[in-house]
Amino acid sequence: MSFYPISQKIGIIGGGQLGKMMILEAKKLGCYVTILDPTKDCPASSICDNHIVANFSDKEAIISLANQCDVLTYEFEHIDYQSLMELEERGHKVYPSPSCLKTIQNKFTQKTILKENNICVPDFCLVNSIEEIKNVAKEFSYPLVLKSCTGGYDGKGNFIIKCEEDIEKGFLTLNPNFNMSLMVEKFVDFKLEVSVLACGGINKDIKVYPVGNNIHIDNILHKTIVPADINESSKQKAIDIAHKIIDIFNGVGMFCVEFFITKDGEVLVNEIAPRPHNSGHYTIEGCVTSQFENHIRAILSLPLGSTNLLNPTVMINLLGEEGYKGDTLVEGVIEALNIENVFVHIYGKKQTVPKRKMGHITCSMECLEQAEKNATKAYQYIKFISK
Repeated sequence: MSFYPISQKIGIIGGGQLGKMMILEAKKLGCYVTILDPTKDCPASSICDNHIVANFSDKEAIISLANQCDVLTYEFEHIDYQSLMELEERGHKVYPSPSCLKTIQNKFTQKTILKENNICVPDFCLVNSIEEIKNVAKEFSYPLVLKSCTGGYDGKGNFIIKCEEDIEKGFLTLNPNFNMSLMVEKFVDFKLEVSVLACGGINKDIKVYPVGNNIHIDNILHKTIVPADINESSKQKAIDIAHKIIDIFNGVGMFCVEFFITKDGEVLVNEIAPRPHNSGHYTIEGCVTSQFENHIRAILSLPLGSTNLLNPTVMINLLGEEGYKGDTLVEGVIEALNIENVFVHIYGKKQTVPKRKMGHITCSMECLEQAEKNATKAYQYIKFISK
């Protein structure tokens, strides 16, 4: 009979909604959780045991966090991997590993590693000047996708180049100070965008979630529909690639792999996130074990839970309304919760701004069409405005 040490101490870099949802699962296992976040009233601050208020670049604060915890994790990937590597060298447990983070947070090195391991990705090339982009355009043809190698999210750090006249504008938009590393990707005329969540255990166990269909508006995820409406061959390719990516990176914890599915049935990896992901929020109500529970299980060396889908599920993001900026007010929650099988998640962000992720809703039902109908109806009720 094995014994589980209660009150294990977990440190989370980041106190946003992902950190908050990790804590909710960690508390079920009796864990003590410390977060590091510069915002005093960040979403996770309301439920953590301890909050180190410091910038994510504050090396001393990160060391202090590690010294207070048995294991360290993070809710976003744009952090200093070198500090985490030094902590790991000193014997601290950090998951996913800092070396994995180093590779993934740079889109060029990420794509290079994938290509070297025979995983299909869009054609790509590193560029350092306007002239180099023009030369790549002769090979790739238009349109092109110009990307910042580091730091981009929700479409930020991307620029679509439709013709030669766009090249200079794109280059200066993403690299105004001429100090950013950029890459060009061949534009993919995709049929669907899908994602697969996979969790790696310390004992090399791997659990993979069902394929979800992602719909974006203005480069921000709007809706995830599970299961995705793709053929069995494409679905299996995506699942197999997710397994392989966990192996390549010796992944411990949650990873999200985003894919393009082309009209010809190609399955191309777009990006990887080494953490729980927005497109995996459906797992809270939709699966036997949520992505957040499995992430906590993984970093604590516990057995991973079943990723089976309980019912078809739809998740819709709730964003700050256009024209409102200030102290948060929410309307329509009562009306939304009156709809069958609808669940409302409000992150607790004190300030709303247009297009900021403020919450999400899910609906899980036997009939996918009805789940989407109910989720859409609830979405139309809920508005994040300001006083």
